[in-house]
Amino acid sequence: MSFFKRLKESISQKTEAVTNIFKEGLTKTRTAFVEKVEELITRRKKIDEAFYEELEEILIGADVGVNTVMGLIDDLRAEVKKRKIEDAAELQPVLSEKLVGLLKRDEDNGLRMADSGMTVILFVGVNGVGKTTTIGKLAHKFKSEGKSVLLAAGDTFRAGAIEQLEVWGQRVGVDVIKQESGADPAAVMYDAINAAKNRGVDVLLCDTAGRLQNKSNLMDELNKIFRVLQREVPSAPHEVLLVLDATTGQNALSQAKLFGEKSGVTGLVLTKLDGTAKGGIVIAIRNELNLPVKLVGLGEKMDDLQEFDSDQFVHALFAGLIQKAEESEVQS
Repeated sequence: MSFFKRLKESISQKTEAVTNIFKEGLTKTRTAFVEKVEELITRRKKIDEAFYEELEEILIGADVGVNTVMGLIDDLRAEVKKRKIEDAAELQPVLSEKLVGLLKRDEDNGLRMADSGMTVILFVGVNGVGKTTTIGKLAHKFKSEGKSVLLAAGDTFRAGAIEQLEVWGQRVGVDVIKQESGADPAAVMYDAINAAKNRGVDVLLCDTAGRLQNKSNLMDELNKIFRVLQREVPSAPHEVLLVLDATTGQNALSQAKLFGEKSGVTGLVLTKLDGTAKGGIVIAIRNELNLPVKLVGLGEKMDDLQEFDSDQFVHALFAGLIQKAEESEVQS
């Protein structure tokens, strides 16, 4: 069975609504990346040095990351030799397969939930990446699954951060535990985790301050929050999610490297993927960091925050090619 056919079959078992969210959310990346690859393959026909160079440029342009691209091109060269591929068109499914391989690795994309009792998820990341929006949308997701949710307004430094979280709380119908602006974030977490325990809440989602990642006082603050949470719920936090803005590309990658080393991050959330033509950053991040992408933001709507799924991601990118492959099968 061809690779595209296998990919289509793996998608067919998933809900159409989710498939469409991925497809629509990745339109810009599909145009900038896959359509350029298609154009190159149609124009060049032959696989030679110039072909590899152009392919390399397209991949780097989509923010797949230089190190990842070099490795990918080397892999493609080896496959071309091994399979004795001469026609560039035959390379498309091979490239798609390699991308799925890079994204999957040790697939650990599901959110880690507590075996019993309350799950505590802590959010970190610099200001402006969409952290509060992500918390609001995740609260909506859990609530629609029938779970009870509480929010902790731990970003007490940024003007308007507490109010922004409250707006989301009202929108989703979830309470927010807060203190005054400028209060000690660890004290807010103490209040929140005790309120969550008293109410028998299923999930506590905690916002934190988003000042620059190289400030040691921010890391000290996070450590203090960790200590408070662990004292009250020894297995907490069950996830520490670093929120990154996909539109910032390589900058997001360097933030992930800095944060990941220092703050016990267990997974990544990539927001605003629908707003960038450089969705290849997902591949770069997955390949250069030992951190799974857990959630992706694919639009403005409440339901546009989705658990990351490498098959859905690659299927959304190559949707046009999959359709063409099907049409040519029907004709033949």
